[in-house]
Amino acid sequence: MYTAHPDRYAQMPYRRTGRSGLKLPALSLGLWHNFGPDRPVETQRAILRRAFDLGVTHFDLANNYGPPPGSAESALGAALKADFAPYRDELVISTKAGYLMWPGPYGEWGSRKYLLSSLDQSLERMGLDYVDIFYSHRPDPQTPLEETMGALHTAVQQGKALYVGVSNYSPEQTREAARILAELGTPLLIHQPRYSMLDRRPEAGGLLDALDELQVGSIAYSPLEQGLLTGRYLNGIPEDSRAASDSPFLNSDAVTEELVGRLRALDEIAGSRGQTLAQLALAWVLRQGRVTSALVGASSPRQLEDSVAAVGNLDFDSDELARIDKIVQG
Repeated sequence: MYTAHPDRYAQMPYRRTGRSGLKLPALSLGLWHNFGPDRPVETQRAILRRAFDLGVTHFDLANNYGPPPGSAESALGAALKADFAPYRDELVISTKAGYLMWPGPYGEWGSRKYLLSSLDQSLERMGLDYVDIFYSHRPDPQTPLEETMGALHTAVQQGKALYVGVSNYSPEQTREAARILAELGTPLLIHQPRYSMLDRRPEAGGLLDALDELQVGSIAYSPLEQGLLTGRYLNGIPEDSRAASDSPFLNSDAVTEELVGRLRALDEIAGSRGQTLAQLALAWVLRQGRVTSALVGASSPRQLEDSVAAVGNLDFDSDELARIDKIVQG
């Protein structure tokens, strides 16, 4: 029987999510690609237990995480039952709906029918009565935003979600979503954008400014840019890496000599700070407190430990930030 570490809250910083009462750990665990039937169950459970022991209280999912779709939620459900039943009130569990989940016209996007049906399926897979955060995973160009946000509001009214969020919404869409939800009486809690040292669209496009203005929290996904911002690619493309596979998220063409040179320069800065490149990248995303939490994946407890160690040094001086900008932006 698993017993959580008594000092699990000693080192992890927790940040208030927008103007809500909810605090999230600076690092949250995403169950995107490492929780499915192709991974050993004991490894999955060991990652979750180690995460909680390190103060990572937030587990983030979506209906289609796996592979196959749904398997990550099922894996978490089994772990919750086996290990975390006494700790449910110490956990923040989130899921999303928006991408293709089942065949036919009602299996994706942002209709009321899809979102609420998907949430019911997610709760069943995880064995839960409610999730802490339910997201619209992407905007639907053909469904009125009032319908999509109304479905999120209904999830809260039904007691199936405590808070709601959006992911991959533009600044303008986020402002309108927040306005609609405020009128309904269910505040927009959080936005989940893709954000890293190599992908600064939330800055350049004004999303972070919009979230500051709205007092909405943020949680960055892909802060390690699909593994590029780790030590994996400092000497080219390893045979067993994502870039060497048939992954649609990262291919070998992206790993150019110029990029490898930039990664090596960033790694030198990391070394001067006593960090790995991955720790530097996570600390950078969390700098200045504009981002509430950064999502990390893990294929082993050791990999998770390396990521969590980033919270030991989240401060940058102006010279470090300028050097990073020069390396990344050229």
